[in-house]
Amino acid sequence: MDTAPITGLDELDKHLDDLVQDPTLPLIPKLFDDVELQLTESNIPPLIPRFLPRLTIILKQYAQDPAILASLTIKLLGPVSFTQVLQLASQDSLIQALDSPAPAANLLAMTVLHKAAANPADVAILSLMMPLIGAFIRRWLAAPQVEVGQKGGKVLGDLLDIDCELPPPLPPASGPGGDTDLVLRKTPGHGKLWHLLFNEPAMYRLLLDLCAGRHPDTAGNAHQLSLAQGRLLRILPRLAALDFRAVSQSQITAPMVVHLTNGHSQDQDNSDSVPSGPDPHPRPGEGLLQFAALRMVQREDLLMHLSLVDFFETFVGLMRVTEHTALKLETIRGLLSKATAGDEVLRDALLSLPDRAVEEEADGLRAWLSEVMPGEAVRLAMR
Repeated sequence: MDTAPITGLDELDKHLDDLVQDPTLPLIPKLFDDVELQLTESNIPPLIPRFLPRLTIILKQYAQDPAILASLTIKLLGPVSFTQVLQLASQDSLIQALDSPAPAANLLAMTVLHKAAANPADVAILSLMMPLIGAFIRRWLAAPQVEVGQKGGKVLGDLLDIDCELPPPLPPASGPGGDTDLVLRKTPGHGKLWHLLFNEPAMYRLLLDLCAGRHPDTAGNAHQLSLAQGRLLRILPRLAALDFRAVSQSQITAPMVVHLTNGHSQDQDNSDSVPSGPDPHPRPGEGLLQFAALRMVQREDLLMHLSLVDFFETFVGLMRVTEHTALKLETIRGLLSKATAGDEVLRDALLSLPDRAVEEEADGLRAWLSEVMPGEAVRLAMR
C-alpha cells in the first residue's frame, strides 16, 4: 500500500477551482505534472472524487489545447468503470471530444470508450449510443494524427472482440499473422456492436464511404483517404479472425471508390476511369473484406499497394491459425485468386511467406498456401 503523501494537491485544488470559475485562465502545467508523476495504482482511488468531477467540468468548457488536462484525467480514469464514467461524461460531451481538432481530446474520449471492453454488458450499453459510435468511427478513420488512428483501431478491435457472439478461438500460434492481440474475451459476447456496424445501413455506409472517398472527411484529400484505407486494412485481419462470416458477407452493397491522384478525383462511376484492382465493381452479397482487399486500394499508388501486400500477408498467416470452415476456405481461395491476378508483387510476397517464417512454422505455412492458392502449388514446391 502506497502511503507516501502526494505533494502539490492543495495547489492543484485551488487551480482547478479557479479554472471551474474561469476556464479561460492559462493552465499552470507544473501543478498538473508534479501531481501526475506521483500517482500510483494505490493512491489514485481516493483522488478520483476529489479531482475527476472538476476536470470533467473544465474539459467541457476549455477552448485551448486540453493535453495537460486530458493527461491527468486519463490517469485518474484508470480504475473507473465505463458505466461510472458515463455518470460524469454524457454522450454529447464524448461526441464533442471526438469532434475536437485537438488529438488529446480525441484520445481521452477513446479511452472512455475503451473501458466498455471490460465486459460484454458494457459493450451492449455502448452499442445503444449510435451517434457516439458514428463520431468514433469518423475520428478513427479521419483523424490526421497517427496516434489517434492507432488508438481507434485498438479500441474498436477490443470492443468487437469482447462483443463477438462466437466462442473464443484458440490463441494463434507464433509466426506471420500471429501478432494480433487475440483473444480477449473469455465467453461469447452479445453481438450488439457487430450488428450496429455491419447490419445497420447508415453505420456500415459511413464506414464504407470514409474509405471510398465519398465522405466529406476524406473526399478530395488523397492523404487522408490513404490514412483511412490503411487503418481499415490493419484491423481487418483481426476482425476476420473474430467473425469471418460477418466481414465477408453483407446485404449492403459497397459504393464505388473515388480514387485520388495528386489531389484529383478518378471517380470509378465514370466509365472512362481506369480500374485500380482486379475488378473495381462491387458485387451483391460481398462484405467489408472483399471491398477492402479487392476494390478499395488504387494499386498504382505504391505506398497503398505496399499496405495491401502487408494486409494480405497478415491475413493469410492469421487465417491459417483460426478455425477452418468450407465458407472460409472457398472465400479465401476466391479472394487470393482475384487479388493476385496480374499482381506479381503480391503473389511473390505470399509465396515467400514460408521462407520468412521461423523454421517450425514454414512447413505449415507452405501447406496452407498450397490449400488456399492451389494454382501456385508448383511454384511453392520449387521454392
